[in-house]
Amino acid sequence: MIIPRPLSITVPLSLVGVVVASCAPAPQGNASESREASGAAAPSSETDGFPGFTLAEMGTFDEPWALAFEPGTGRLFITEKKGNIRIREPNGAMGSVTGVPRVDYGGQGGLGDFVFGPDYARTGQVYLSWVEAGDGDTRGAVVGRARLICEESGTNCTLDGLETIWRQTPKVTGRGHYSHRIAFSPDGQYLFITSGDRQKKEPAQDLSNTLGTIVRLLPDGTPAPGNPFADRGGVAAQIWSYGHRNMLGIDFDPEGRLWVLEHGPKGGDELNLVQKGGNYGWPVVSNGVNYDGTPIPDNDTRPQFITPRIGWTPVIAPGNFIFYTGDMFPALQGQAIIAGLKTKAIIRVGFEGTTPTELARHPMERRIREVAQGPDGAIWAVEDEGDARLWRLTPAE
Repeated sequence: MIIPRPLSITVPLSLVGVVVASCAPAPQGNASESREASGAAAPSSETDGFPGFTLAEMGTFDEPWALAFEPGTGRLFITEKKGNIRIREPNGAMGSVTGVPRVDYGGQGGLGDFVFGPDYARTGQVYLSWVEAGDGDTRGAVVGRARLICEESGTNCTLDGLETIWRQTPKVTGRGHYSHRIAFSPDGQYLFITSGDRQKKEPAQDLSNTLGTIVRLLPDGTPAPGNPFADRGGVAAQIWSYGHRNMLGIDFDPEGRLWVLEHGPKGGDELNLVQKGGNYGWPVVSNGVNYDGTPIPDNDTRPQFITPRIGWTPVIAPGNFIFYTGDMFPALQGQAIIAGLKTKAIIRVGFEGTTPTELARHPMERRIREVAQGPDGAIWAVEDEGDARLWRLTPAE
C-alpha cells in the first residue's frame, strides 16, 4: 500500500474577515449546511498571543462527518455521510468498517456521529448515529450500539450485533436539523444525545416529542433516572433540556459541565451551558431573525428562558467543538476549539468560569466539519463535503 507523504503548511498569524452563513433551510427545508444563506463579513482579531498552527495533510474523505480516536491504539475512525466508516492507522494505512447500517442520505442526513463507549476496553462497544427512513416522506435520527470486532492486523473491523437504542420522535418530513451528536458524561453513566428541531420550530417547546431537545439516557438507551420530566411519561422521560434548534456540538468542560453549540437562524448562533430541565427558548426567542427578515424577540426579553453564554451575529455556522485538554498546546487547555463551516476557520473560545470569550479565528482554506483531539494532544480537523482533507494541527514552527 502506498502511504502518501504528509503535506505541511503553517497557518499565518494574520486573522482575516470571513463570510459566514447560517443554518438556513431551502424553500422545501431540505438544504444541507453547504447550501445555506450567507451572512455578512465578520472580522476577528487574535487576542491572546497564541502563535498559531502548523498543518499536515493526512488524507482525503468523501463528506466526512465525525472523527473518533480508538482508546489505546491511536487509530482514527472517520464517518462519511453516505454510510461508510473508514479507519486511518497511525502509519497512514487505511481500512474500513463493515456492518454499517443503511442510511437515509440527503440534505443534512446520513451517517453521523461515532463514539467509543466508556467501557470500550472491556466490552468493545461503540455508539453511532444515523438517519433512517420512516413511512411516506418522513425520516429521523437514530442511535445504535454494537461491538466493534477488528482483524488481528487491526486495519479492518466490523460492527457486530448492531442494535438501535434510541429514535428521534416523531419522524417528520424534510432533511435538516437532525443534530444527533453523542456524548457520555465524564463518569460514563449517562448518554446524552442532541436532537434537532428538524426545521419544524414549534415542537421544540412541546415535551410530548423529542425534537429540539437534549435527551439523557442510560447506556442501553432507556431513560436515565432523575430526568426532570419523568413524571410525564412517554418520551418526555428522556428529555434533559429543550427549546433548542440545531445542536452540532456537545462536550463536557474540564469541570464536568455540559455545553452545547447550536445554529441560530439568520444570526444568533449560541453556546449554551446546559441545565437540567432548562428551556432555551427556540423558536419563541433568538438573537437572530427569521430568514425573511422578520424579527424574533431577543433572548433577554423573556426571562423564563435560559440565555446563551455567548452568541454570534453574524453566525459562525459551527460543525462541532471540543474542550481542549492535551499537553501539546498548554496555552489552549480548557479552551473550546470550534470547527467553522462557512467561516472556514478554527475558532478558539476562552473561559473565565462559565463566561466565554472568543479569542481568535484561524483561517482555513475550506469549510471545517469536525475537530478532534489526538492521543498526543495534536488537534485534528477535517473539511466538509467531497474530497475533504484531513489535517493534523501542531504548534507553529
